[in-house]
Amino acid sequence: MSAAAITTNSDARPAPSESSGATRGSVTVLLRLEAGIALVASIMAYRAVGGSWWLFAGLFLVPDLSMLGYLVNRRIGAAAYNFGHTYLSPAALAAAGFAAHAPTTYLWALIWAAHISFDRLVGYGLKYPQAFGATHLGHVGKRP
Repeated sequence: MSAAAITTNSDARPAPSESSGATRGSVTVLLRLEAGIALVASIMAYRAVGGSWWLFAGLFLVPDLSMLGYLVNRRIGAAAYNFGHTYLSPAALAAAGFAAHAPTTYLWALIWAAHISFDRLVGYGLKYPQAFGATHLGHVGKRP
């Protein structure tokens, strides 16, 4: 029996196939809960280090500029978006800031992590190049 033929207990829809890469049901709920916790943790850490809330508000949406890659094509767009929306990127920024003794980068990294967490909490996951709405958390927006 294929993975696509197996159904979840919560609904009669088939479980995602291995090729779809999207989550459903309780797995999606867990990932969104994790994102909510990461969002709260990022905000608490930002507050603890005394970051300016004006800076937070001003930089919160900056990672969405990565969507400009979609002006080139879907493959480049997905790669650029994923670079801007994986926790690895703000972690690398924080590590570089630590190595360079530049503590301001911690603030930027925490804002970036908060943005990623917020996006994941509301259902915007990492993108697949097949379509803008194809994410690891399921399809968002109108289907083509």
